[in-house]
Amino acid sequence: MDKFTTLTGIAAPMPLVNIDTDMIIPKQFLKTIHRSGLGKNLFDEMRYNADGTENPDFVLNKPAWRGAEIIVAGDNFGCGSSREHAPWALKDFGIRSVISTSFADIFYNNCFQNGILPVVLPQDAVDALMRDAGHGANARITVDLERQVVTGADGTEYPFQIDPHRRHNMLEGLDDIGLTLAKSAEIGGYEQRIAQSQPWV
Repeated sequence: MDKFTTLTGIAAPMPLVNIDTDMIIPKQFLKTIHRSGLGKNLFDEMRYNADGTENPDFVLNKPAWRGAEIIVAGDNFGCGSSREHAPWALKDFGIRSVISTSFADIFYNNCFQNGILPVVLPQDAVDALMRDAGHGANARITVDLERQVVTGADGTEYPFQIDPHRRHNMLEGLDDIGLTLAKSAEIGGYEQRIAQSQPWV
């Protein structure tokens, strides 16, 4: 998993509340077990018209936000089903952080396993960052995990809280598998001791 330390990038404003996982990645794209390739279908029903052409009114299709790495969203982002394909699609598109007042629990947890930082901020802070995001490439936002601060385009800082264990894992680029592999020497030593002391196991 990619490390997350500090990200400065374009933020796309998505003020809708209750953006659910089916909006993020519709069910017909859940057949794959691969984490790559889903970015082209991110927000598929909003990004594309019925004939497959791009919807020019959707924010990620507009020139100012095509390179967005951050989404500033309305309340309860990632609600709905528990599909892990939702953070897969976001990451494959290039989104590394989502800022909102709240997230659905399962989506929130899945983000940390896939290198996406979900940031919870008060409504007034999200409103200010939403205004910044509205300026596209002319107003970049910085998400600093080390300092636990989001910095708006005008330099205003908005501190956020995050579980220390999750913060450590993101900074080091460790998902659950990575955490296990980090202990491979200890695990190997334990298995060797058990093989010697209890060979019948």
